[in-house]
Amino acid sequence: MPQLTILPHQELCPQGQSFEVRPGRSLCESLLQHGIAIEHACDMVAACATCHVLIRQGGESLAAPDDEEEDQLDKAWGVEPCSRLACAVRMGQSDLTIELPRHTRNHARERV
Repeated sequence: MPQLTILPHQELCPQGQSFEVRPGRSLCESLLQHGIAIEHACDMVAACATCHVLIRQGGESLAAPDDEEEDQLDKAWGVEPCSRLACAVRMGQSDLTIELPRHTRNHARERV
């Protein structure tokens, strides 16, 4: 199974983390399942850009973003050429390394 590596993030994943993810699984759901509380204000339907991530390695193994994802990325903070929405990304066959941006566009973050 491919390995997902999350680079350290001050709040969400201070030590970084790495785990296996079955191909075809949602990146957002996989992060949440492993205790990484990534924002997902639209309930993972690619309508808000709060689950914006940066694919630092392995992005070439992913399907290209569709028009809906591209439109939402236009609204994300700190977009780079490697930016994707975690809710729209399905794991491929290759390992991925991602970075969680320092900021999100969700100004009404709820802590549980």
